[in-house]
Amino acid sequence: MEHPYLFIVKFFELIGFGHFAHSYPWVIYSWFAMILLIIFAFLAVRKIDIIPSGAQNVFEILISGLEEFMVDITGEEGRRFFPLIATVFLYIATCNLLGLIPGFFPPTASINTTLSCALIVVVFTHVIGIKFHGAKYIKHFLGPVWWLAPLILVIELIGHLARILSLSIRLFGNITGHELVLGILFLLAGAFFAPLPIMALGLFVAILQAFVFLILSIIYFAGAMEEAH
Repeated sequence: MEHPYLFIVKFFELIGFGHFAHSYPWVIYSWFAMILLIIFAFLAVRKIDIIPSGAQNVFEILISGLEEFMVDITGEEGRRFFPLIATVFLYIATCNLLGLIPGFFPPTASINTTLSCALIVVVFTHVIGIKFHGAKYIKHFLGPVWWLAPLILVIELIGHLARILSLSIRLFGNITGHELVLGILFLLAGAFFAPLPIMALGLFVAILQAFVFLILSIIYFAGAMEEAH
């Protein structure tokens, strides 16, 4: 969907990079999301107190809650991979929420963004599998019966490729769908605040989709750490 006005795109036009900004809005808004996360992280850690307050308190509750959630699924061994999971979750949630601000474009409304996140998770899943099992990781793709191994291998390879599509298209479709509905309502009845209920629903969708991506990523990591059956 073509947005009528994007603030950061207009800023890039002023400094002479308008063509790039119009061609790749998801890139510049991804940069903006990363800058926001860096600023929030700085505010959270610039003054660390034994008794947390303010931004430190919010981030500690959020991060510790996500970490314990992951450890409950993967066990203590999964804790070392939490920084990657938390980074992906915070990035996706921030990108999703940007779409609720008029004049901002959610990077996750582009398949390029969601596909890149999905590729990171799926590739790292196999890195974890090799790290934990070495060459024996191939057993995850061969099944329990040797004479069915060729068939199981094909099925498993298709399944792992489908993970990339599942992670990327689900997120892309939900965020893009919300953007389309919101744009249509603004166009038809913006003056009467008709889009407000959809924006409220969008807040729920933005957090939910980031959490779904988080859960699936953790499940994939946990599966790679398990012994093949």
